Amino acid sequence: MAKYDLKELLAGNVYPGRGIVIGMSADGKNALIAYFIMGRSVNSRNRVFEEFDGGMRTKAFDESKVVDPSLIIYNPYLRFESEFFDADIITNGNQTDTVYEFLKRRPRKTAFTKALATREFEPDAPNFTPRISGIVYYKEGGFRYSLSILKSDGTPDICNRFFFDYEPKPGVGHFIHTYKCDGNPIPSFEGEPEEVALPSDAAEFAKLVWDNLNADNKVSLFVRNVPLSGGNAENIIINKNV
Repeated sequence: MAKYDLKELLAGNVYPGRGIVIGMSADGKNALIAYFIMGRSVNSRNRVFEEFDGGMRTKAFDESKVVDPSLIIYNPYLRFESEFFDADIITNGNQTDTVYEFLKRRPRKTAFTKALATREFEPDAPNFTPRISGIVYYKEGGFRYSLSILKSDGTPDICNRFFFDYEPKPGVGHFIHTYKCDGNPIPSFEGEPEEVALPSDAAEFAKLVWDNLNADNKVSLFVRNVPLSGGNAENIIINKNV
C-alpha cells in the first residue's frame, strides 16, 4: 500500500507550486504521468498548456499581460524515441530541452543525470525555485522511471542535485513538487518524492489531481496514459483559462 493519499496531499497544501507524479496504474496496464502548474502572480496564472506533435508547451493565455516569459514559457513535456528505448521527459522548465538534447547526442539512460548536472535551480531570488524533472523509459512492454530535484541551499551560490530511480509497482506513483507549502519566501520541497496511490483510469487520475488543487492557484494540468501492451497513448489537458 502506498504511504500517502494523493488527494489529501493536494487538498491539504494551498501551494505545492509545480508538481510531477509518475507511476503505474492500479491494474498494472499503464504508465501514468501527471504535471501541473500553479501560480500566485498574474504573470504565472496567465498560462495554458498546448499540445504539439511530440510534446506539450506552455503559452500565454493573454499576450498583453505577459511581464517576463523567461521562467513561465517552456516545453514541460517532450517525447524521445530511439532504437534503444523510448522515453517521456517531463519537467518544470526548459531543462526538458536540455535532457532531450543530451539523449539525442547519446541515447543512454545516464543522459538524464548528465544533462541535469549542467543545470541548477531557477534564478528567482529569494525563492530559488527548484527545478524538478522526471523521465520514463519504455522498452519491451515495460518501463521504469526517475525523478530529480535541483535545489538551492538557501543561497544563490550552491546547487544540490538529487536523483531517485524507481521500478514500477501497480497502483503506486511518486510525487515531487517545487514547494513544501505557501510562504514568503516559498520554502522548497524537502526529502524524497512522496509515494502515492494511483487509480487505473487516466480520466479518474486527472480528476483526482485537478479537483484537489487549490481553486485560486491552479492553472493547468497534463496527464499522460501509456498502455504497456502497445497501442496509442492518451493525453489529457485541463486549463483553467479557456
